[in-house]
Amino acid sequence: MVRESTETFLAHRNLLFTVARGMLGSAAAAEEVLQETWLHWRTIDSEHIGDPRTHLIRILTRQSMHRLRSANHPGEYGPWLPESLQTAPDSHAELAETMSMALQLALDTLSPTERAVYILRDSFDLGYDEIAEAVGLTTPVVRDLAYRARRHITVRRPHRPVSPDRARAAAESLRRALDSGDTQALHDLLAPDAVLVSDAGGAGSPVRPITGAAKVARFVAAGLGVGAASLTCEPVDGAPALTVRADGAPHSVLAMALDGDRITGLYLVCGCCPKRSSARAGEDSPARADEGG
Repeated sequence: MVRESTETFLAHRNLLFTVARGMLGSAAAAEEVLQETWLHWRTIDSEHIGDPRTHLIRILTRQSMHRLRSANHPGEYGPWLPESLQTAPDSHAELAETMSMALQLALDTLSPTERAVYILRDSFDLGYDEIAEAVGLTTPVVRDLAYRARRHITVRRPHRPVSPDRARAAAESLRRALDSGDTQALHDLLAPDAVLVSDAGGAGSPVRPITGAAKVARFVAAGLGVGAASLTCEPVDGAPALTVRADGAPHSVLAMALDGDRITGLYLVCGCCPKRSSARAGEDSPARADEGG
């Protein structure tokens, strides 16, 4: 039974990690919740569970909601921004939409229950009955929460979709402008009301958002004047972004939000290599970080 229980957990591990990552905005916190889910799951006689996937999602969702509700402040899992997780171009297809910085910031304005319902419904297309079981509410209430959360998110996200090719081109244009120190070129890439938000994780990072194309362009030109560092365009959380390297090691990530042809948001995440935590995970735990996810 232990073997079957482990195999069932591993079969759904990537989905569980991505759901937790979307809810908590942190790879490290997601792995901790994944470990808690595994510890709970291993005590259950899974042979008597009709739908293991739904049951696992219910355990993980409730653990994540508990963490969100008990957080000391909204930035518990990142002082300003959700923690960035670098990915290979084709890995974790769900991350491209679920983990985008713009969506994560919008999700931060939802209640824990609304956040869970939105992610499970709109990002993973779970049925309303399945979500209701996961969050412990009735199906009609979940439908209402999903509608309200979707409407809330819609007004806080870009209205004109941008193709992956256009996003990559924008990231490359941003890199060239930064490499050349051309403040005017930076300004031209930005929407008039563009905003820069930092996680305040490094010296010189702004503790408050910077608003307006001119101010954002000046800060980015000065703050990311790479000097001995280097800038590369790499996928981060499934979307094009810039990685700043110093002495060959990643130092920070500059993610973007686009609306049409202009950059509307820049998100500077310092210390972009998260320490993946699995404090209670033993070497034989299928929930530990290096199993994938």
